[in-house]
Amino acid sequence: MEELHEGDCLDVLPTLPEAFARLVYIDPPFNTGKRQRRRRVKVKADAAGARVGFGGRRYQVEALESSAYADRFDDYVSWLLARVEASLRCATEDASYFVHLDAREVHYVKVALDALFGRASFMNEIVWAYDFGGRSKTRWPAKHDTILWYARDPKRYVFDYDAMDRIPYMAPGLVTKAKAARGKTPTDVWWHTIVPTNGKEKTGYPTQKPLGVLERIVKVHSAPGDVVLDFFAGSGTSGAAAKKHGRGWCLVDANPDALAVMRARGL
Repeated sequence: MEELHEGDCLDVLPTLPEAFARLVYIDPPFNTGKRQRRRRVKVKADAAGARVGFGGRRYQVEALESSAYADRFDDYVSWLLARVEASLRCATEDASYFVHLDAREVHYVKVALDALFGRASFMNEIVWAYDFGGRSKTRWPAKHDTILWYARDPKRYVFDYDAMDRIPYMAPGLVTKAKAARGKTPTDVWWHTIVPTNGKEKTGYPTQKPLGVLERIVKVHSAPGDVVLDFFAGSGTSGAAAKKHGRGWCLVDANPDALAVMRARGL
């Protein structure tokens, strides 16, 4: 399966087949109360340009059109849980759910998901930590998201330990050279940079998540040939990770800008 669907997932999910997705990943709006927009610019060398860079070189900066969406819901938990519940018929009995949130709503959503799936189905709270962006002077700067992992059947789910990417030891001198060369498996705290501003991965879509984070989830929690469902698909990173690693994908989003970005990524 390789499908894109435009529309509110509450309308689209009932039209999809039953029990086709072994992995469900969603990155819903975080309920910030703001309109999410990522400023995009095009920079080119120009001797008459207004911006001065390294070595006195001058550049011309052109503002580009950027995607945006409203991120405000009066009853966020009920709004989100209705959509998660509607997706259950699409997931296999041994499917895993990954729900990507931030500190604003994660505590409330976890309580609601515990009730929906059962507390025994809660497997991990994964912290994705990064270190870029502004620095508040009035509180500790928020530099992490939370990803909640639930297994529909806590006794039967996909967890391919050997498919994990390895990461460097923080103190390689304390382990053997062989272990240091191999690296260690990640914990439930994932240190991973955000999508680089000028990198090839950048799509310009606000709140785009890095491919490396989604690749780790896809490789460990699904098998080749499985299908990944994402009904808040945004820039389509989950689909890109699925495609790269031989999985199918079904992506749903109500924002026409999101569909355009996903198609541009070859999805």
